[in-house]
Amino acid sequence: MDFAAINNQISSPDEAACTACKARWDAVAKPLGSLGLLETAVQRIAALTGNADVSLAKRTLLVLCADNGVVREGVTQTDSSVTRQVAQSLAAGVSSVCRMAAVARCSVVPVDMGMLAPVAGVLDRRVRAGTGDIAKGPAMTRAQAEEAIQAGIDLALAQKAAGAQIVATGEMGIGNTTTSAAVASVLLGVDPAAGAGRGAGLSDAGLARKRAALRRAVAINRPDPDDPLGVLAAVGGLDLAGLCGVFLGCALARVPVVVDGCISATAALAAVRLCPRAGAAMLASHLPDEPMGAPLLRALGLEPPLHAGLRLGEGTGAVSLLPLLDMALAVYHTAGSFGDIGVVPYTPQEGSPCTRS
Repeated sequence: MDFAAINNQISSPDEAACTACKARWDAVAKPLGSLGLLETAVQRIAALTGNADVSLAKRTLLVLCADNGVVREGVTQTDSSVTRQVAQSLAAGVSSVCRMAAVARCSVVPVDMGMLAPVAGVLDRRVRAGTGDIAKGPAMTRAQAEEAIQAGIDLALAQKAAGAQIVATGEMGIGNTTTSAAVASVLLGVDPAAGAGRGAGLSDAGLARKRAALRRAVAINRPDPDDPLGVLAAVGGLDLAGLCGVFLGCALARVPVVVDGCISATAALAAVRLCPRAGAAMLASHLPDEPMGAPLLRALGLEPPLHAGLRLGEGTGAVSLLPLLDMALAVYHTAGSFGDIGVVPYTPQEGSPCTRS
């Protein structure tokens, strides 16, 4: 894949639309900037889409599902059968995120990027049946990582064609807190073991195994941090590679895309390292409750509105942002101006950036 060419195809933020959006915010009868990160998010969306008349009526959550061979190292509380079980719940519309997405008026699309076996009702974009054990060798080939990224790009472009105005990202795959920690540690240049969290609830012994597996994975595969595609292939997962593609595809399509937790943020960072312009399409949702959460968001230049200790996955954090954006847009589109209520407008603040990358 020619990532330089993809990067060049991604449009720069529209400063005029962003300026118009900020002017609308500043005209609303409230203290300037008082909705904080919600105002910033709407401005980012206006800049991305080139339209200050922001609408997010049609929204989709893409949940990318895959299995990970590193489970064999004893780094998880459950085995890979849980990936299949949760994928079945997603397909039936009864998983945790499906319940939350219904409240947020968001459709849920589960996607099989590489589970051990197909699941009825899950969109088939399988690259292979699970990955290799990264503690013993590479997760996949470089060609397979490219195939997964392309599948993610195509998923995002298909959502744009179907009318989606915002895409939320999620994942399901037992073992993917280990693969994401491996990728994140390499991209951020930190000790792999430092990125190990307890995932879905590891014991002290399990956490020790996870840290050891991470160190072995990086030592054996020796991924090059200057080669993000190679990092994904060596120590990543098919869900990570697919999500990387979703972030790139949304940037190409000028559709805002919501980062979920550590796994989603790791894929987002890989996307930005491959195509720096892709960062303009991303919105943070929450501060992930994993060691690499804050460092990943700092590396992306994103500040999350939610600090709720979320660690469920599936995209639950990403869809939690949508009702907040709805409330912000209700103010943005329908609140009265200072003139409407007979109040002298506040003096506009100087030096506030209109967009952040």
